[in-house]
Amino acid sequence: MEKLAPDLSTARTRLGELIAAAQRIVPFTGAGISTECGIPDFRSPGGLWTRNAPVYFDEFIASQAARNECWRGRFALDSAFGTARPGRGHHALAALWREGKSPGVITQNIDNLHQASGIDDSCVIELHGNTTYALCLDCDTRFELDWVREQFDASGGEAPACPRCHGFIKSATVSFGQAMPVEAMRRAEQLTLSADLFVAIGSSLVVWPAAGFPLMAQQNGARLVILNRDPTEFDAIADLVIRHDIGDVLAPWVE
Repeated sequence: MEKLAPDLSTARTRLGELIAAAQRIVPFTGAGISTECGIPDFRSPGGLWTRNAPVYFDEFIASQAARNECWRGRFALDSAFGTARPGRGHHALAALWREGKSPGVITQNIDNLHQASGIDDSCVIELHGNTTYALCLDCDTRFELDWVREQFDASGGEAPACPRCHGFIKSATVSFGQAMPVEAMRRAEQLTLSADLFVAIGSSLVVWPAAGFPLMAQQNGARLVILNRDPTEFDAIADLVIRHDIGDVLAPWVE
């Protein structure tokens, strides 16, 4: 059977057969699942990084000016992240989770939309963190963005320090050059190895080490589905490749 689904109807049928046969479905999501929610992806023309270049972690640590720019760029994204609501893809995965077909979601996304769709926070493994709140890098105190914004505006655009320990406050995301979260990676590996169906959704699968999880699942005997607008380097090993709109494909599973 040709692994590339030729049309939407075939894609839904083949995916439905795999879902019905599976006992433990592990979704792995990237930016593509959130584009219908109004959040552009990062790399494509018009993506978030074309408008606000990322600040590397060592720059953030070394320079107040870099911290200021990092927070300026984050607040500039409020129009995208602040009003976004879960899309059909998020709701479909939440339905599978509620039905007990999926133990949780591994995501490269930082938008908190899986939690907003109803999946318990403990069942969402965020490999790249979460942009909807901030943390002190020294004492790990959590700060809400509204508080950070108030301090930032009141100081004329200077990133605030932690009032408890004077450490640097950063959005709870993983920046370039920052170490991947050890606990999240460990949990993601455990979940991947438990899957009998692994579904990569909306990810270009080029960012490592996160991109290694679909390969890990396939090598461990899981069936592998890749649902993404563009081809990926893992299409050749997948059991099913779907290049249709994510929301359209997953709509039948929305409760």
